[in-house]
Amino acid sequence: MTDRPPSVQLFSNAEIRHALDAMAAAINVRCAQSEWLVICVLQGGLVMAGELLQRFDFSLKLDQVKVSRYAETTQGHELQWHFKPSADLQGRQILILDDIFDEGITLAALVDYCQTAGAKLVLSAALVDKQHDRKRTEYRPDFIGLNCPDRYIFGFGMDYEGYWRNLPAIYALI
Repeated sequence: MTDRPPSVQLFSNAEIRHALDAMAAAINVRCAQSEWLVICVLQGGLVMAGELLQRFDFSLKLDQVKVSRYAETTQGHELQWHFKPSADLQGRQILILDDIFDEGITLAALVDYCQTAGAKLVLSAALVDKQHDRKRTEYRPDFIGLNCPDRYIFGFGMDYEGYWRNLPAIYALI
């Protein structure tokens, strides 16, 4: 795919960085004075996690998990586990970093997985919260960066058909 699909910019890089600064400030307050295991949700959460990690001032270890519902499509499907965190979660304080909170299925499943594995405390952060009334869980992230309309978005780690994760801004399909 050589041409970006027809889209409009929803958030500039400056707006995203401002949101990340605010998220990091709130997370730093909540996570101060203790050690955390930060789990990045691949692949979408990679860019956000890289940016946030540089802003954190608390002791942490990093791990990752790969789960997906979109599989390079624009419609969500069943949750697919590609791999789980390698760290022992028993007794740990965990912060999960994900790109988008859409219907809530992925983050709710990850939080449940960590709690079932014996985590002491599980918090989550999503860069974008998609605004609609189709949430399929009562769970909500502890930290949100941006709110967006109910559109398919890509850029800043999020893909369109596997492409365009590298864009510095966030776009919505037209």
